[in-house]
Amino acid sequence: MHPRNTGPRLSFHPEIPELSVSENPHDGLRFWQFMVAGSIAGSIEHMAMFPVDTLKTRMQALVGSGSYPVPNVNVRQACKSIMKSEGAAGFYRGIGAMGLGAGPAHAVYFSVYELCKQFFSRGDPNNSVAHAASGVCATVASDAVFTPMDVVKQRLQLKSSPYKGVVDCVRRILVEEGMGAFYASYKTTVIMNAPFTAVHFATYEAAKRGLMEVSLDIADDERLVVHATAGAGAGALAAIVTTPLDVVKTQLQCQGVCGCDRFSSSSIGNVVKIIVKKDGYHGLMRGWIPRMLFHAPAAAICWSTYEASKDFFHRLNGNPDN
Repeated sequence: MHPRNTGPRLSFHPEIPELSVSENPHDGLRFWQFMVAGSIAGSIEHMAMFPVDTLKTRMQALVGSGSYPVPNVNVRQACKSIMKSEGAAGFYRGIGAMGLGAGPAHAVYFSVYELCKQFFSRGDPNNSVAHAASGVCATVASDAVFTPMDVVKQRLQLKSSPYKGVVDCVRRILVEEGMGAFYASYKTTVIMNAPFTAVHFATYEAAKRGLMEVSLDIADDERLVVHATAGAGAGALAAIVTTPLDVVKTQLQCQGVCGCDRFSSSSIGNVVKIIVKKDGYHGLMRGWIPRMLFHAPAAAICWSTYEASKDFFHRLNGNPDN
């Protein structure tokens, strides 16, 4: 006869909690909070910098006459041309498409980045390779969401665009070119954004870490300056490095519209060959100045807004020291 055990039963196999992005927060936040923070940051960034993006698109989509090279137009001339023919409103044509695409795309972008960073870094916050790899995963996912609206945005941004608005542009592309037209540049976009994001995220995390180490005890407003500075530097560097691929992407997305060349193949090599033959190698760097002027402040706005939103959620969750 065994004595009855009335005390608490000891377990030698403690339960292991299942990994859940909603119940086991990474960096003190839950999955949906990263999505909201990313959506806010992306929307503010792209809306604030939209006029510069319009300048870049106009310069990259310039066409020559027949086989003649594209005229060399600088930022000042492009800006003056838009103001003269369309007024200030010309800088904001297509902003509706940007508004529809930027929020969801950046929600995916930052949430995937944070999840991948948690997985790849394995607890090492200084792992630059993990940051770069996480950025690549994030851009592959977010570009699938954003590319269709980016096509619509760029076609609306063109001079003398034949489309009345976002809905008319979407309808006519579907009817005249089919669904594939929305993703004609997806491969190029990913190939462009993969190195862009790898350079961007790795540079940002390294710069942020370096600036934070300069002064460990910094106030909240100084912390925002750190995020903005690191973001601006990372954005400018990544933008310059990937400008040739951005020119190819713009040409593919605007092909056949407003006199832009139509390509027999969406192959990057084919488009590069045609651009170089017509305009020389400098044709691959068209619009690099407005692209840099866009991405440096855009990244500063985006990262500081994203980190500020994360800080809000940290306080909401009761962990203000994160």
